[in-house]
Amino acid sequence: MLPVMLQLYNVRDELKTDFDGTLNQVADIGYRYVELALAMAYGKSAAQTRASLDRAGLTAISAHVPYQDMIADTDRVVGYHLEAGCAYIVIPYLSAEEWYPSPAYGDVKKGIARLGEYCNKKGATLLYHNHEFEFADCGGKYALDDLYDSVPASLLQTEIDVCWAKVGGVVPADYILKYSGRAPVVHLKDFDSPGQVKADYDLIGEARKARSAGAFPFRAVGHGVQDIPAIVKAAEKAGAKWLVVEQDLPSPGMTPIECAKQSLDYLNSLA
Repeated sequence: MLPVMLQLYNVRDELKTDFDGTLNQVADIGYRYVELALAMAYGKSAAQTRASLDRAGLTAISAHVPYQDMIADTDRVVGYHLEAGCAYIVIPYLSAEEWYPSPAYGDVKKGIARLGEYCNKKGATLLYHNHEFEFADCGGKYALDDLYDSVPASLLQTEIDVCWAKVGGVVPADYILKYSGRAPVVHLKDFDSPGQVKADYDLIGEARKARSAGAFPFRAVGHGVQDIPAIVKAAEKAGAKWLVVEQDLPSPGMTPIECAKQSLDYLNSLA
């Protein structure tokens, strides 16, 4: 089994209330590695963040960092996450104003390439984390594929989110294999559906509305519709180095920490 990180977006509210205590809980349920999110919003310096992680016995491997923040002040924003220990810097999302077919899309791709060059010079790797809307058509191919075709692999690697890949209409394991050698980090995310996935969530716009309304049925990894064993095997075959557990909202009646443990327990059962 590849090593597993927990995406700290899962426990974002808990971190606001008790930063160090929440990190200790993450470690107590078995995680040793994390992916940062919203790291600069907690009022801690990079050194303080790293010290808190160290005290909890955790290591930050990667971080979700907003594109516009990095473009606006690359040295400060990227530098913060590098100082916190991250080897992978991840663009987590692009807005409709930045994504295809926006007129700004061409400039955004150039900006991503510049960030990739910057990360490379600092010994880090830039990744892009997808949602479902990147699987819209872009001249006969998925817009996500257009991004990866436009920015070379030397400057941008993938962080395929398997939930949104499935909602977007692809088989997650197959899509990971498509980017073999370019998929160092894979986001494991599971969800439930009252029937076939296409019944409620095939339409990208509907999935986006459900997510925005907090109504999308996220589940712990291995407790939804995803074929997690096939996805894990594909990640290994594709040359991935890390898996990430992410669950945007907890399962009904459970806390984020309980869900995170349920995900890790399931993954450990596959080893």
